[in-house]
Amino acid sequence: MKIKVGFGYDVHPLKEGRPMWLGGIQLEYTKGPDGHSDADVLIHAICDAILGAANMRDIGYHFSNTDARWKGVDSKILLKEVCRLIREKGWEISNVDASLALEMPKINPHIERMQAALSEAMTIPVEDISIKATTNEKLGYVGREEGVNAYAVALLIKD
Repeated sequence: MKIKVGFGYDVHPLKEGRPMWLGGIQLEYTKGPDGHSDADVLIHAICDAILGAANMRDIGYHFSNTDARWKGVDSKILLKEVCRLIREKGWEISNVDASLALEMPKINPHIERMQAALSEAMTIPVEDISIKATTNEKLGYVGREEGVNAYAVALLIKD
């Protein structure tokens, strides 16, 4: 069996009035990530981790932010396509571990719903998806609630 690990990172500014999409679900909050798609930083970091492990470049290569097809798109669609692409190459996702950094809203009450949404999109068991969240202790752009970022690692396997 062959295994590969990939790392992903994404960041988006927070903007008043934008919907807060994180981990494939919408959270109630006054600000949300701003970007070409729904700007779900958690899914974007996971996509980059999966693509990186398979040596298939990054999310921007496959879904350009200058392409009108992806304007406002639900990032779960991008994640499903990434999973299809790596499976075409014979890879399967063993597990994903991800972290969010933002001050508000609090993420812990929403982790199970995020795991369920991501499990469905990736067609892997919920127990193979770890999501954690932290604040930035009021430091920097995250601490000032000007932005949100996410980190992810993915382990791929191939027989």
